Amino acid sequence: MSTQDADSGSAAGTDEQTTTAMDSDATANETVIDISDLTFGYTATPVVEDVSLTIDPGEYVAIVGPNGSGKSTLMQLMLGLLEPDTGTAHLFGERADRFDDGERVGYVAQQASAAKEMPITVREVVKMGRFPHVGFGRLSSEDWAIVDDALATVGMSAFADRRVTQLSGGQRQRAFIARALASEADLLVLDEPTVGVDAESVDAFYDLLAALNAEGITVLLIEHDLGAVVEHADRVVCLNREVYFDGPTDEFVESDALARAFGTEARFLTGVDG
Repeated sequence: MSTQDADSGSAAGTDEQTTTAMDSDATANETVIDISDLTFGYTATPVVEDVSLTIDPGEYVAIVGPNGSGKSTLMQLMLGLLEPDTGTAHLFGERADRFDDGERVGYVAQQASAAKEMPITVREVVKMGRFPHVGFGRLSSEDWAIVDDALATVGMSAFADRRVTQLSGGQRQRAFIARALASEADLLVLDEPTVGVDAESVDAFYDLLAALNAEGITVLLIEHDLGAVVEHADRVVCLNREVYFDGPTDEFVESDALARAFGTEARFLTGVDG
């Protein structure tokens, strides 16, 4: 190889490293969710109105609000499952309703109720997380290793061959978090995931979310349990059709958003005095 070729190869390698580094920085700085002036209604009456917020990588954000406040609707708009009447919603820099990189988002629904009647094992549930990567083809040894790692992370390895119908509510939710982990999701979205789950399992569940968030996964939690939100989330978005508060959890507890959005019983519900 001539000196010129060597220099050229070295320059190419440097350029490739620079490009990789730039791509890594871009991913690290990429906004996960960005919605602006968003309004949506199933009828002429808006369910969410003039909502704007941004969620950055690594955040742990809880959306709270009374029943019928538009929490789940807002989540669907964020994920592109609904198209806003006005305003914009972007997911990882793309229009949410056109976003198709499903492997980046893991979703855990309320009680994963549909799974209660599914005659499949926990490992088969978690295996579904690899489908965005391999389609419905055969999983490689590497894919199966990722499935097993996800089961271990959520403490469900011992239940891998148990049918989902035989699990408790807390175990079922862990299985579906494992499915999201197996997809190697950057964003974990949970819609009131502890409904019907016993108190001991709820504590373990939130410990797991905190550990996952500490590893860099962005967590978006819709939760009815204000006490759990105050204890675990870093940031709270308080919604009742419009945003009443968006900021650090400790500031939310001290704000009047509780009374305005929830009514006079809200402070009692959080377990926080005056």
